[in-house]
Amino acid sequence: MATTRSPQESAHHTPDPADAATAPLWRAVQAFRLVTLLYAVGQQIASVQYYENQLLSWFFIALMVIWSGISALLLTHWRTSDTTRTRTLVVVGDHLVVLGLIAATPLVADYAWYHGHQPLPTTMWSANAVISAAILRGPLAGVTSGLLIAATIITMRQQWGDDVWADATAPVLVSVGLALGMAANTARRAQEQLQRAVRLTAATEERERLARQVHDGVLQILSYISRRGSEIGGPAVELAQRAAEQEVALRRLISEQTAHSTVGDTTVDLRPLLTAHSTPRVVVSTPGEPVLVGRWTAQEITAAVAAALTNVELHAGPDARTYVLLEDTDTGLVVSIRDDGAGIAPGRLAEAEDEGRMGVSRSITGRIAALGGTVELLTADIVGEGTEWEFHIPRA
Repeated sequence: MATTRSPQESAHHTPDPADAATAPLWRAVQAFRLVTLLYAVGQQIASVQYYENQLLSWFFIALMVIWSGISALLLTHWRTSDTTRTRTLVVVGDHLVVLGLIAATPLVADYAWYHGHQPLPTTMWSANAVISAAILRGPLAGVTSGLLIAATIITMRQQWGDDVWADATAPVLVSVGLALGMAANTARRAQEQLQRAVRLTAATEERERLARQVHDGVLQILSYISRRGSEIGGPAVELAQRAAEQEVALRRLISEQTAHSTVGDTTVDLRPLLTAHSTPRVVVSTPGEPVLVGRWTAQEITAAVAAALTNVELHAGPDARTYVLLEDTDTGLVVSIRDDGAGIAPGRLAEAEDEGRMGVSRSITGRIAALGGTVELLTADIVGEGTEWEFHIPRA
């Protein structure tokens, strides 16, 4: 019988994005751990004849081999119930083993030997602890780990005099910790950006799907009710007006939601924001290639177009058709809005502004002017042949 997990259990077994980002690094550095282990074993074979306690030295080498296998397995098998805690324990164990072996060197060899040679775990194998700390917590932890291990080695070898500046142990360990820590942080940031992009793409596709469904169903029905109500007349006129208002409001909502779906990007494609206004009586034509503009610019242009279409709905007549054309030129954008309605009488815009009606001056002209563009009424002196607006928006 199939069993289901609770949301808590599912979240508990879902890998952390940060762990997923650094997983390739954890696997890669285990190859370095193997190489340094082989180097340590080679050093043991070459130096064991100079040790005072050879049997104890082989015991320490066996401990290094066992711990290398355990730590490599735990660090690369990242799909555990609590990956961060597991890796933290392994990194702490790494440091305890390294520091313990360094401190145990005098138990194996005499001062004359270890003062001029590497300590038991060798500098290369000791770097594994530094690398693990850097990947787990970043460059600061890597540098701190490198300084701690280097200071322990120098203290054990009693090299705090002039010899300390001739020894490459500290620079090597600190450099490794800094470099791997920065690489780990870069991987985490890249993973976060990738996940945000994936979520954004999924949200955008879902909004566009919903917008298409709304456009194909609800918006067309509202447009039909508005048109038929105006044709029937009488009490149906109020119903037609309400349907027209809701159609405009719904189209504006779809346009805003499409714009909001691009939060986090510096530019957006203007085309879907304009095509959201398409209806049986509004034809929108856009270029075949994306028209990328800033988020704020896209929202202002879309709002100006929406205001112009609202004026068509209110003043051009129930049978008016509107054509919206977007052009992307070398110098900027050109948006043309043409309807075949009643048109605007000469001087009517000035009269409306004097009466306190700021729909055109603020919603249209003001928005485009704020973008550094201009608005031109091409049919200012023509009555009865519709209205044509042309927005010119320069490229920033």
